[in-house]
Amino acid sequence: MAVDPGVLGLVLLAAILHATWNAMVKAGGDRLVMVALVIGASVPVSASALFVLPALAPAALPFLLLSAVIHYAYFAVLIWSYRYGDLSQVYPIARGAAPALVAVGAWVIAGEALKGAEMAGVAIVSAGIMSLAWHRRSTARQGETAAIALALLNALLIGLYLLADGLGGRSAGDPFTYICWLFTLQPLPLLAFALWRRRGRIRAAFAPHLKAGVFGGAIAAISYGIAIWALSVAPMAHIVALRETSVLFAAAIGTLLLKEPFGRRRIAAAAAVAGGAALLNLGG
Repeated sequence: MAVDPGVLGLVLLAAILHATWNAMVKAGGDRLVMVALVIGASVPVSASALFVLPALAPAALPFLLLSAVIHYAYFAVLIWSYRYGDLSQVYPIARGAAPALVAVGAWVIAGEALKGAEMAGVAIVSAGIMSLAWHRRSTARQGETAAIALALLNALLIGLYLLADGLGGRSAGDPFTYICWLFTLQPLPLLAFALWRRRGRIRAAFAPHLKAGVFGGAIAAISYGIAIWALSVAPMAHIVALRETSVLFAAAIGTLLLKEPFGRRRIAAAAAVAGGAALLNLGG
C-alpha cells in the first residue's frame, strides 16, 4: 500500500528534524541536560493546548500510559547504552531494527499485513541503517557486546512505543489530543531525574544549554508529532521505515557540520535505504 505523497513528505521532514535534534544533543556538552531540555521543552505548550483540544477518548488511555512507561524505559536504556558504546554504533542498531519489529507488531496487533515486496523493503531499510554500526575490527572492544545488547533492547522499546502511539492516536478521537497528552506526561520523570543528578549546580548545568535545548525541543516535538499523526492515518510499517531514515540524515549532518567522515560505507547504506524505501512504498 503506497503512502499518500503528502504524508510521505511530512514523514521525511520528521526524519530530518529527528536527525537535527539528535545532532544537537551529540554536539552538546552535557547530554543528560540536553536530552532533558529537548524532551521537556514541549510541556508548557502541550499542557496549555489540552485546554482547547477535544477530550481524550477513554479507549486511548491505556495506550497513552503504556507509551509513557515504555518511553521512560527507553531513555534509561539509551543513557545506559552510551556508557558502553559509541553513538555511531548504538544509534543505528536501535533505530535500524525498529522498522522490522513494528512491521511484525502491526501485522499481529493491527492486522496490517505486508506484501512480499513491502517486506523486502522493510528488510532492506533495516539492514541499510544497521550497517552504519558495522566497524572493521579484528577484536571486539571492551563493553561492545553489552552495547549491542542494549541497543537491541532499545530497538524493541522503540518498536513497542511506536505501536502504542500508532494505536493510541487512532483511538484518541483526535490524534492531536493524544500527542499533547503524551508530550505533557512523557518528559516529567526524565526532567526530575536530570534535576536530581545535577542537584546543587542546576543553574550552572542547565543555563549554557537552555537556548539550544528549547530550540531542539521544538524540533523534536514537531518531528514526533508528525510521526504519531502519520501512524494514525497510514500503515505503521511504512511510516516507521521512512522515519528511521533519520539515521542517514544524521550521518549527513555529522559529515557537513561535525566534520565526520562519510565514506563509501555510508554511501552504500544510503543507497540501500533509499532503494528499500522506494520498494516499500511502491511494492503495494
